[in-house]
Amino acid sequence: MKMKKFINDPANLTTELLEGMAMAYSDILHLHLEHGNMVVSNALDTADRVTLVTLGGTGHEPALSGFVGDGMLDIAVAGDVFAAPNPVTCLEALKLADKGHGVLFLVLNHAGDMLVADMTMKLAKKAGIQVRKVVTQEDISNAPRENGEERRGLAGAIPLYHICAAAAQAGKSLDEVADLAQRYADSMATIAVASRCATHPATGASFGDLGDEDMEIGMGQHGEGGGGRQPMKTAKETIAIMANALVKDIPLSKEDKAFVMINGSGATTLMEMFILYRDCVQYLNGLGIEVVAHMVGEILTVQEQAGFQLNIAKWDDEFGTFWATPARTIAFSQ
Repeated sequence: MKMKKFINDPANLTTELLEGMAMAYSDILHLHLEHGNMVVSNALDTADRVTLVTLGGTGHEPALSGFVGDGMLDIAVAGDVFAAPNPVTCLEALKLADKGHGVLFLVLNHAGDMLVADMTMKLAKKAGIQVRKVVTQEDISNAPRENGEERRGLAGAIPLYHICAAAAQAGKSLDEVADLAQRYADSMATIAVASRCATHPATGASFGDLGDEDMEIGMGQHGEGGGGRQPMKTAKETIAIMANALVKDIPLSKEDKAFVMINGSGATTLMEMFILYRDCVQYLNGLGIEVVAHMVGEILTVQEQAGFQLNIAKWDDEFGTFWATPARTIAFSQ
């Protein structure tokens, strides 16, 4: 089936996407293109604190650049569609972000991103930049918790951005903010399900074919298989499978508090997402777990893939305090 998308030249996807974003939200962010594609928060100009930088490919909008703004990311270095940017651009982003208090470098665990991040850290050390790197790797489908370095980073990075940015605004040191980021990363887990695969917007290539009656639990955000292909189930049945796996992995117990995210993959309707959120809250309440914070919507997408990511984090008062801090980005306000 021929791809149908409202684009121009596929070779210019990233440039045109970022230009349009900057035009539409000039009150929140701007582009810094001297050394590559950087999306920069306008709030960085007056920042006197630890700052936050991330990197990643485009094609997952609103993530990651849509979470640049006041109270979240200071800079997102954007690669081409589903591709990591280069380390030189990332180094320049760290230099631009550094306001004398150090920089927290946040990376989702994917092979290309990790390779670039490791090279960037070596360059930053030579340049004398004070930087800490924290990796999010919470996808339970491709490795057990004890092999966390093999787990993919999914949408759970997004609430972490806000919690860490709020801690930085509160005057926390780089080590304190980085330790908080690691603690949050360790407190959460994510699993995804897809019912229809996406196409690559530059090539038209399909990520796979799930047919008319199947879904796959554990599919990654670039079409990576999860080994959980099975007949399509209801929202409640699907949540029971996924939430049960996350509760065991974190783990969560009776009287714990939790954060829940339903992240639509691109073609899942808001109707479905609200039903899924309802079912997840009821499932957790049935275990004696209270849901005290949440995100529902398209947060980190996979083009027109149908499905969602379920992210759950074990919550505490410190996370809650920073979560309640005001923030404003294209895709998030608090």
